[in-house]
Amino acid sequence: MGSRRDFLKAAATGALALGAQSKLGLAASVDNLAGKSKVVVARDAALHGSGARLDARRAADLLDRAITAYTGRNHPVEAWKQIVPKGKVIGLKVNGVGSRGVSTHLELVLALCERLQQAGVRAGDILVWDRSNEALESAGFTINTDPSRVRCYGNDTAGFEEQPTIQGSVKVNLTKILTRECDMVINMPILKDHDLVGCTFSLKNMYGAIERPAELHANNCDPALADLCSIPVVRQKVRFTVGDAISSVYEKGPVFHPEYLWHPNALIVGADAVAVDHMAAQMLARKRAEVGLPPVEAVGRPARYLATAADLAHKLGVNDPRRINLVEV
Repeated sequence: MGSRRDFLKAAATGALALGAQSKLGLAASVDNLAGKSKVVVARDAALHGSGARLDARRAADLLDRAITAYTGRNHPVEAWKQIVPKGKVIGLKVNGVGSRGVSTHLELVLALCERLQQAGVRAGDILVWDRSNEALESAGFTINTDPSRVRCYGNDTAGFEEQPTIQGSVKVNLTKILTRECDMVINMPILKDHDLVGCTFSLKNMYGAIERPAELHANNCDPALADLCSIPVVRQKVRFTVGDAISSVYEKGPVFHPEYLWHPNALIVGADAVAVDHMAAQMLARKRAEVGLPPVEAVGRPARYLATAADLAHKLGVNDPRRINLVEV
């Protein structure tokens, strides 16, 4: 396949050829340990070096370190074989709302595409997607619908289901990318402050899977966010998070404000999206305290959706730190 640099160039231009054709073993559950949800936080303080430019090779190495720590496998390819099912379409749900300033990093996504192909996923069975082609392009991605290559496009290309789905308080039209095209989705959110819910990460990234997300923002998105993620097709297909906490904004999010840019230089990885979001919210809270900003709860935008997502009615995961097996590498 050539060097990593060649891979990144080919994928970014839509010229990436098919990857390995081998069949994968069945995906295994590696999330639960002694009744706890496992979350890995992997860090590399040198990801940005002394400047603002992300080191693509170090980002790929950080991804490898995170997934091997999560699965307990020594080699990242074997680790991904334990996560992804064989012969299926794997969607990568990124977030391009913050454009180049603070969106899911292209370098991280390309590194994951490479590893998935090495693990046996066909290039054409990898679909990078977000709410719109414009959002993807603004974050540096290249739109590509060629089924023989890694695909990348938004909901505006695929369309939405005509019949709405009702779950609890929400009535939404889901993207056909989720309902018809992907068998499994790896969630790739970007960590950001949010002007309504305090912290946006894994669960909130699913607002990019519906036609009119603005309708679900009342009452700090509670219980709408938990209800949305409880829709069976969302619950069943969105099964793993590779959370991008490489760059973030700790105030005035979710749009990009360069004066509040911060580089946590981390990935937050796990199968329990609630536990992942809890750790992300804690990371953001520590940064706000460090710079002298009040907690989000004190300014009227608590991440109350986390408790709702974890409650007995939703059971989307755990937000109790005593039930989270945190591994830091």
